[in-house]
Amino acid sequence: MHFEDHLTSPRGLGVLADWPHAGAAGGAACGDLVRVSVRVEGDRIAEAGFDAEGCGAARAAGSAVVELVERRPLLEAARITPEDVSAALGGLSSAKRHAAELAADALHRALGAAAKAGAVRLAPNPRRTLVAMSGGVDSAAAAQLATDAGDEVVAVTLELWSDPATDGERSCCSPQAVTGARALAHRMGLPHLTLDLRERFRAEVVDRFVDGYAAGVTPNPCVRCNGAVRFDAMLALAASLGAARLATGHYARIARDPHGPLIRTAQDPRKDQSYMLAKLDPASLDRLSFPLGGLTKDAVRSLARDAGLPVADKRESQDLCFVAGLGGRAFLQRHGGPRLRRPGEIVDTDGRVLGHHEGQHEFTVGQRRGLNLGAPQPLYVLGRDAATNRVTVGPKAALATSRAQLEDVRLHRPPHAVDQVRLRYHARPLACRARRVGEGELELELAEPADVAAPGQLACLMRDDCVVGEGTIA
Repeated sequence: MHFEDHLTSPRGLGVLADWPHAGAAGGAACGDLVRVSVRVEGDRIAEAGFDAEGCGAARAAGSAVVELVERRPLLEAARITPEDVSAALGGLSSAKRHAAELAADALHRALGAAAKAGAVRLAPNPRRTLVAMSGGVDSAAAAQLATDAGDEVVAVTLELWSDPATDGERSCCSPQAVTGARALAHRMGLPHLTLDLRERFRAEVVDRFVDGYAAGVTPNPCVRCNGAVRFDAMLALAASLGAARLATGHYARIARDPHGPLIRTAQDPRKDQSYMLAKLDPASLDRLSFPLGGLTKDAVRSLARDAGLPVADKRESQDLCFVAGLGGRAFLQRHGGPRLRRPGEIVDTDGRVLGHHEGQHEFTVGQRRGLNLGAPQPLYVLGRDAATNRVTVGPKAALATSRAQLEDVRLHRPPHAVDQVRLRYHARPLACRARRVGEGELELELAEPADVAAPGQLACLMRDDCVVGEGTIA
């Protein structure tokens, strides 16, 4: 009865057809397409509409979604699942369930579009926490801890990248990851919102990643993503939701000195992610929470098991999110174009040609494998020059340095406060002294020689176990 009613007398068909806060799901692969639009006023959905192509079930599911959400609180709509849509239609057969999934996905994309545009405005609530949820155990545990503390938790997932050549199941920001994180949030009883930041991510992170390799440097895309894309967007959403804080599953802590808050290393050095958060503005730290910073990974998995979370033993992703399953070299070949695929020479420090390469982007400073050179001693990449398209190699001893030049430096405390530097993610902090040598430039004098890090990498400047600045290795 419900199904036939929605099929013959659809609610909201064609309404808000040109409204910008819309989401679509389906398309060529399945032949069915559902598009849902919402007009949000403050904390409620004032109006909703839909369009559908394909089977009758898609049309009925779109109508059911409109009836479920219209004039309802936004956070209530953010809890709607495919099961809710199916139930509103009197229960769908397995053959028709796909329509409920499409309609629910389209709805959540529409809610995300409204939230991204700033159309959502909820009254401030000191006990409301926005939790970044990737679908993995760390973010789920962060959400569980906030729930256990009595907070009103809202989950958010960022959709950053969609590429059929990569493995969406192994990425934390693909369409598949969004669907999985949403299902997990709903299983935990949490409202969930999705922010589609694919255009911004491509411009701010992926394009700069490719440009960096073309210029002969080795960028840190994850560090840049955290500093220029992810946290800015989620903190803006937290403000519009009236949330007092944003919690994430990063392994880091926050410390305070007389001048304000700073990122601090996690208690478990094996999981510490303070390096990856080095570009965060300290001014934002009072609105951030890292509830896993004092826990070990084993403790987090145990917490998740005790809470009955299905991701308690989920494997961690090790790749950059946008190269998952493809690999960095293949990704650069796919997206870099002819400017990267330029054969050139491999030379020693005296300029003698030892071999040839298919593109200088395939190498990074310190690399040993993949050189394919017949030499009496092991050779390492010492540098790569995009202008000459040459890769220079030499013995490992030639990598040692006692100084590092930094550019694009941001200091949160004076240079004399810097007493350590981390030149690579998970690398041991090295004792050092810092001095200014120009606008935005520092020179580091290392207390002991270390292998030079690749130009373009981040140098995390520290005082004891706190991040007091960062810069790019020149």
